[in-house]
Amino acid sequence: MATEKMEFQTEVRDMLNLMINSLYSNKEIFLRELVSNAADALDKRRFLSLSDASLLPVGTQLRIDIEVNKDQKRLTVTDNGIGMNKEDLINCLGTIARSGTKNFIKNLKDSDKASVDLIGQFGVGFYSIFMVAKKVEVLTLKAGDTQGYLWSSEGTGEFEISEAPRDEVGTKITLYLKDDEDAEDFTSEWKIKDIVKKYSGFVNYGIFFHPEATKNDKGELEVKPEEKLNDKVALWRQSEKEVKEEEYKEFYNVICHDGDEPLTWTHSHAEGSQEFWSLVYIPSKAPYNIWQNDSLKGLKLYVKKVFIMDDCKELLPPWLRFVRGVVDSEDLPLNVSREILQSNKIITNIRKHVIKKVLDSLQSMADKDAAKYNAWWRELGMILKEGFYMNWEHLDELKKLLRFESTKTEGDALVSLDEYVKRMPESQKEIYYLVGDKNAVKSNPMLEAFKAKGYEVLLMSDGIDEFMMTSLLEFEGKKFHDISKGDVDFEKTDDEKKAEEANKGLFKGLCENLQKILDEDISEVRVSSRLKDSPCCLVTSEDAMSAQMERMMKAMGQKNFQKSKRILEINPTHPICEMLKAKAEAKEDLGDWPKALYGQALLAEGSPLPNPAEYVSAITKLLTAAAK
Repeated sequence: MATEKMEFQTEVRDMLNLMINSLYSNKEIFLRELVSNAADALDKRRFLSLSDASLLPVGTQLRIDIEVNKDQKRLTVTDNGIGMNKEDLINCLGTIARSGTKNFIKNLKDSDKASVDLIGQFGVGFYSIFMVAKKVEVLTLKAGDTQGYLWSSEGTGEFEISEAPRDEVGTKITLYLKDDEDAEDFTSEWKIKDIVKKYSGFVNYGIFFHPEATKNDKGELEVKPEEKLNDKVALWRQSEKEVKEEEYKEFYNVICHDGDEPLTWTHSHAEGSQEFWSLVYIPSKAPYNIWQNDSLKGLKLYVKKVFIMDDCKELLPPWLRFVRGVVDSEDLPLNVSREILQSNKIITNIRKHVIKKVLDSLQSMADKDAAKYNAWWRELGMILKEGFYMNWEHLDELKKLLRFESTKTEGDALVSLDEYVKRMPESQKEIYYLVGDKNAVKSNPMLEAFKAKGYEVLLMSDGIDEFMMTSLLEFEGKKFHDISKGDVDFEKTDDEKKAEEANKGLFKGLCENLQKILDEDISEVRVSSRLKDSPCCLVTSEDAMSAQMERMMKAMGQKNFQKSKRILEINPTHPICEMLKAKAEAKEDLGDWPKALYGQALLAEGSPLPNPAEYVSAITKLLTAAAK
């Protein structure tokens, strides 16, 4: 037949222009697309041969072959898949969204035949070749036919089709590369190997690279043997029952390059309206770059075993960024972009599935091996706490995973909220907690009364804790109460109530005296019911910013926040306070005691002194007077 010249469909011309100029920022994607199309063609031939054995003679090795020619700036990708006839070439390569394989699946569904495991579509990805090629030739012979065809185009708006001899079933695509440095890179042996191993290392069929013949010292041409580029097994596509524990651990190191063993993993296959596989690992140690979000390598996204991207942030929330693994979708298009992922329902469903699997896995470990979970929590629990910020969907699951040190834990032990609530005394109505500096929170004077009454207090010292508690408001109907804020509603005996009222009157003069001296920093001085051994402590009003939050804001360089005045509570049973009460009643000068008490209260809670020199001077004078 004579050569026929045809025009691309209008949409194809538009797509070619878009593809060449802006659609893909990474030009190497074109090779991923060609290999994927070849794998689809191989799948289609294998499937059709089940009903017509003549389409795949016994002994045929389904494969993909890649060759380069540097001198002629040529790259060739060959497969022995189903091949195409003239009509297929027109419909598949001249018209967008009329892929032969897409129509093939539709026909199967219409005729109630069996579903196909892995058949994609030529689709948009094919046109990515024109990012690097100035001319493309497609030589093909369809299985069951005897006449081959040659399709060729320069990607400008038209293509040609002619009859051409071809002995082998399948398709040979030849790219004549552009005369620029970027395109010439794709005749480099190491470049081709690197791209194939990166994107197509798990493809079902063998991908073989054929090195160019080179001259030896005698000037004779030597041909190196072909090299298979994909020898890795897509472990996630196997049945969980078929994979050994050691294989899971080995694969973890393959994808994560982590010398440690994973803490646990979850392997699943979802079928139905959407099909995908996931193999998700939870590391036992915090990745060294866990705080450098841009350098993380979380979940790898594959589509039909073809690698798409290394760190698919759309599959995980930031508070699960320690998770590693693979997700492989059967339904996403190969040319999926970040923009498409952000609003894609398939990705949304996969994301929900992965989050649930991770949280279930952590809960299972926490239930079965508390020591193991607690060790992991100390490594990565602070990241999980971020889940309480801007997240309302998984709060119940996260609450159960929380672990804390408390006034009743020792050594490496931690307490869960469930355990805390179960061992609350009947008289305790709220969940008590205290946030502060790690070195100071355990010895904070505010804990004294709680310890005396047998009430457990959760001790929080992570930087994220203040932010977490803005969303962590209750657990199993029990509200959280920051003991550094406001009054604590302890149940008191009649004698305790009488003593408290009496002390308010007895110490009224001292409180007023201290208030005048410390007025710049203190909003109120009052008698405390929470102190047993210490002379004083600082309390924040219910609606004010906590001292810990103020310290964090200051550390972050925030200057536009109003520092709140604190409440100074004094212990009426402490010798120092009794001595100062006597001085106040005798109209004596309190001297340096107010500055000393205020400084001591700041240091006890882990806050910095506003004027260290002034505090040291006050303490020195008091010690000197006591020594005389």
